[in-house]
Amino acid sequence: MAHLRSRRRLALAVPVVLSLTASLGFLPAAAQAAPRAQSTAPSADAENFAYLVNTRTDRHTIESVKKAVTAAGGSVVAAYDRIGVLVAHSANPDFARRIRTVRGVQSAGASRTSPVTAAGTTDEGAVQYLSKAEAAKAAGSSATGQEPLEADQWDLRTIGADKAARIDPGSKKVTVAVIDTGVDDTHPDIAPNFSASQSANCASGKADTTYGSWRPVNDGNHYHGTHVAGEIAAARNGIGVAGVAPGVKVASITVAQPDANSLFFPESVVCAFVFAADHGVEVTNNSYYVDPWLYNCMDDPDQRAIVDSVNRAQLYAQRRGTLNVASAGNSNDDLDSNALTDASSPDDSTPATRTVDPHECFDVPTQLPGVVTVSATGVTGAKSYYSSYGDGVIDVAAPGGDKYKAADTPSKDGRILSTLPNNQYGYLQGTSMASPHVAGVAALLKSTHPHASPARLQALLKAQADNPGCPTGPYDGNGDGVVDATCVGGKRFNGFYGFGIVNALRAVK
Repeated sequence: MAHLRSRRRLALAVPVVLSLTASLGFLPAAAQAAPRAQSTAPSADAENFAYLVNTRTDRHTIESVKKAVTAAGGSVVAAYDRIGVLVAHSANPDFARRIRTVRGVQSAGASRTSPVTAAGTTDEGAVQYLSKAEAAKAAGSSATGQEPLEADQWDLRTIGADKAARIDPGSKKVTVAVIDTGVDDTHPDIAPNFSASQSANCASGKADTTYGSWRPVNDGNHYHGTHVAGEIAAARNGIGVAGVAPGVKVASITVAQPDANSLFFPESVVCAFVFAADHGVEVTNNSYYVDPWLYNCMDDPDQRAIVDSVNRAQLYAQRRGTLNVASAGNSNDDLDSNALTDASSPDDSTPATRTVDPHECFDVPTQLPGVVTVSATGVTGAKSYYSSYGDGVIDVAAPGGDKYKAADTPSKDGRILSTLPNNQYGYLQGTSMASPHVAGVAALLKSTHPHASPARLQALLKAQADNPGCPTGPYDGNGDGVVDATCVGGKRFNGFYGFGIVNALRAVK
């Protein structure tokens, strides 16, 4: 599923610098936005839609708004009082307009364009599973002290993670939560480092901590989170592969819907950030964009409410000491340009092509304030052909794989090898693969600097990065003779790599 559709999910295989009002710490009421058409009360067989209602956080306001939700024909299905976010369902098509007029409501809107029981479509890249013959070849090429398949993990060597593990593999007191499709914690490379007490299923918008609820649906479509988890913390136990930080803990917070489309709706992501913060998670990895909109535009009341609610949740996590790391996307979009074409939204119903301004329409969560935005590189260290970029947007870069660049490994595969459900291994590429490399390095930094705040960790990530600088000539990522992107900036900081490619070895020294 790699960044799962073209972005989350080309990682989900191949899935900002922000100028929002008040840095989105709070948004003014959106009642002035164009309301939907009024309608009569819903019929008994009307379909339910999901809504986000964002309020002031004082107890009186929250309780008053909860009553107003009921009066408007809705029901509260989850309440995050500390951040002023309510998740509501309603079959009343006039619900959003009515609730926006309620005193204390600062933004409100539908979290999707389809009923809560409906599923959309995705365009996911296919995972390539490692065959027994390929595994045997890699194992036969592994050096003494390496994991059996490590010879094919060019990415670890690129950022010095193999050498870092000999110095400090990371602390068991540090946990990285994989907010994703679920993690197969029974995998022998993941089980030694898995933290069940910090795992849950948030797909419904409310945390389910039933044992095993965090595992992926076993349908062949929900493999992405397990791949990501292995990249971060696959144990050095003489089995399979190794992670960037093989000594830290990894947790699973499932947000994907359980159907084959595995969409990540905003109420699920709100739940995940709050759960991670409340359960002592030091780092979250976010290799996705929040469905159903690739970019959420602030002049649309529904999309505005999505940005507001997810931002409140991720800022809450930051205040509780959690660093949030996210992939930049696989559309090769310049996130610092004046206009982008979005032809994939909404992805839960019928997409319509639109032009958006990435300074006013935001990829969530990667462009939210304080989130570490990660671009992808291939075996040569150059920006991967699919990776989105942008001057002032990208914070750091990391290996995400690139099928057009052959690796000097037994497989010659330029993508990223990691764990897959049911004790398997396979290759994916995408910014979804780059982000967990950064999350792993952040976990190593947290291990060596246990009292570092999220802001301090982000500064350390940038300080230890290696910046190759912009290409000296035209950038042709896929080799077709056409210039695919333009890098802006210098050797210290630029739109392709931000402050540079992360370095695990420096993180532990």
